[in-house]
Amino acid sequence: MAKISYRVPIVEMQGDEMTRILWDWIKEILLEPYVDLKCEFYDLGLPMRDKTDDGVTAEAAAAIEKYGVGVKCATITPNAQRVEEYGLKKMWLSPNGTIRAYLDGTVFREPVLCDAIRPYIPSWTSPIVIARHAYGDVYKNSEIRVDGAACARLEVAYADGTVRKEKIADFAGAGVVQGIHNTDASIENFARSCFTYALDVKRDLWFATKDTISKTYDRRFKEIFAHMYECEYKDKFAAAGITYEYSLIDDSVARIVRSNGGMIWALKNYDGDVMSDMVATAFGSLAMMTSVLVSPKGAYEYEAAHGTVTRHYYRYRAGEITSTNPIATVFAWTGALRKRGEKDGVPALCAFADRLESACKATVNGGFITGDLKSLFVADGITPTVLDSRAFLQKIAERL
Repeated sequence: MAKISYRVPIVEMQGDEMTRILWDWIKEILLEPYVDLKCEFYDLGLPMRDKTDDGVTAEAAAAIEKYGVGVKCATITPNAQRVEEYGLKKMWLSPNGTIRAYLDGTVFREPVLCDAIRPYIPSWTSPIVIARHAYGDVYKNSEIRVDGAACARLEVAYADGTVRKEKIADFAGAGVVQGIHNTDASIENFARSCFTYALDVKRDLWFATKDTISKTYDRRFKEIFAHMYECEYKDKFAAAGITYEYSLIDDSVARIVRSNGGMIWALKNYDGDVMSDMVATAFGSLAMMTSVLVSPKGAYEYEAAHGTVTRHYYRYRAGEITSTNPIATVFAWTGALRKRGEKDGVPALCAFADRLESACKATVNGGFITGDLKSLFVADGITPTVLDSRAFLQKIAERL
């Protein structure tokens, strides 16, 4: 049969370790037999980032803005151990952080739910969508290792020459100090994205920070959300039958755990990073969490919410066969293909993405799973079969 074609390229960003292996298998088994993939390719694997002094990441971010749709494989954010392992020039920044800072978007993360997979929190019967601010905080920080007795100060120099200083701490000995920032414009983009998304999907929106402790930084987030809601979205939310509420993040966590799910949970950058992993795992598997970055200019970048599955990669490299769950990475591709189809008016591409996602869920519900799902499988009358990664993808292809 003729392959489905489209005109405008998708920005494809290859990654690292086990997810890099899965990436190629997904294309080979599930995509290339049916879709004439038109991609602008960027290798964001750690060796290429080191070779290009991370220039390849900036080029990929610019390409996403240009073409409007990107799909990204999981990548390594190197620490000191990785610098030694890969012989790197330096500890390069997180590629996700670089791309998110360039696009200044919001990351929406939602678990893939299958009838046969029981969440660790049984009351969670509806998905919880994490709306994660994708700019600033610790992902665009400045850090200094304090070597001895010192005074650390925060200084802001204005364009008119005015300087404002605040003491951070007096160090009697060695320690560390960190500076983080955000902008009103980025916070406003974040808030607008959250309100708009909530109206689109008609779900309640919760926003949580810790403004009782961070009385300037976190409070600014709270103020911007509150002002925008009152001035622009309150009546729209009432008409849609949904609500917006703010709470402290510790209170919000407790209420989320006791809830039935179904809400959008808006969080600052680091909070969203941590809580999206918690939510994904509690729903069944971190490997079944979708993630899309939406920029204010309408660009979309899809990826899996998990890392590069290092432990499985070392086993794979040693010749072992692993049972790594590829569903989140498959859904990154389906999200990108669907959005490309929507933007370019190619309904066949959207329909293919829908069918591939349905085939993934039907495969799991039919009892063919990866090892991470074995203890959570609950379908009556079915004894699940644990498959290795490639066999699992082939089983999805049969359903497709």
